[in-house]
Amino acid sequence: MSAEDTRRQIVDAADRLFYERGFEATSFADLASAVHLSRGNFYYHFKTKDDVLKAVIAHRLLNTRQMLDDWETRNSHPAQRIVAFIEILIANQSEIMAHGCPVGTLCNELAKLQHAAKDDAAQLFALFRDWLAQQFAALGRAADADQLAMHVLMRSQGVATLATAFGDSAFIRREVDSMRDWLETQRARKDVV
Repeated sequence: MSAEDTRRQIVDAADRLFYERGFEATSFADLASAVHLSRGNFYYHFKTKDDVLKAVIAHRLLNTRQMLDDWETRNSHPAQRIVAFIEILIANQSEIMAHGCPVGTLCNELAKLQHAAKDDAAQLFALFRDWLAQQFAALGRAADADQLAMHVLMRSQGVATLATAFGDSAFIRREVDSMRDWLETQRARKDVV
């Protein structure tokens, strides 16, 4: 296996473990064990856990950009794209009920730790915020596009948090339906010129 393949395996394993266990609770030994490397071989690829975290955040940003690009390709209308974002809650409901939102949990943990990478992790939310604002602007809501984007982010994070607390998949479905209904009311409104 090439060094690049090994590094990719480490980042994938770290991404999963940071999500399931948390950044602080995941040790170098956990990461090395997950990819079946000795600690010495692990250090060849990453010198510190912060280096691994930086790679995980970059990996998540890349995957998020690819997902957003895919939604744009598959959905011709901005409302369909926003619905694709909302429906992440259903697509990932098992993971969300077990561990929360991967973006929200990482950002919250790093903020609590006052970790230097907290602003880098928050770029994941910024990416969603900017993309959602673009979709609302394309719906004719440029004047309040950012507020609407933040509303969708806030609501999805609230749903994810409560779904984790209560483990209620029916709640997720009800809230996703409610968010779709809300989106329809927003589509009916246009900027006042």
